[in-house]
Amino acid sequence: MKTDIRVGEVMTRGVVTLEADESVYEAAKAMKKNAIGSVVIVRKGKAIGIITERDIVLKVVMTGKNAKKTQVGTAMSRPLKTTTVSSTLAEVAERLKNLQIKRLPVVDERGRLVGMITDDDLVRIYPGLIDVLLEEAEIQKFGKNEEFTGTCEKCGVYSEELAREGNKLLCEECREEEEV
Repeated sequence: MKTDIRVGEVMTRGVVTLEADESVYEAAKAMKKNAIGSVVIVRKGKAIGIITERDIVLKVVMTGKNAKKTQVGTAMSRPLKTTTVSSTLAEVAERLKNLQIKRLPVVDERGRLVGMITDDDLVRIYPGLIDVLLEEAEIQKFGKNEEFTGTCEKCGVYSEELAREGNKLLCEECREEEEV
């Protein structure tokens, strides 16, 4: 069973970006238009920072700056903290907690920006992950030779003679295929 889910399987693909010399007002417009809470800031195509709703409130609104005249490059958070597509969700959850942030841009093996993972993404998949973990724990409680009734995890067919093969419950036919 799969419990080491990778960021690349869960992240939101495509990230809204703005050049560093754009205005904070443009960033706020992009956030509203795309129903998001942040925009990644780029300079010459390279991600250099992120501007969040919090940055806008604390660094622009509360200091009395004009959002149409303030460049996002001066209000963004930096250095940009990222994660990779191959990081596990457990690693990302720990990183978000330790950094006290809600989102991490995701980069591929070449360092290119490919997505965003947020605390909302983790909450969205949490119920399914708990089901997988509980099922795995239940399987581990029983010995290899015990038989179960249910659906084969390989072919999906109902069987009254399921048996554990590795971390999966398989019907007799699928167990025979595994042995070949």
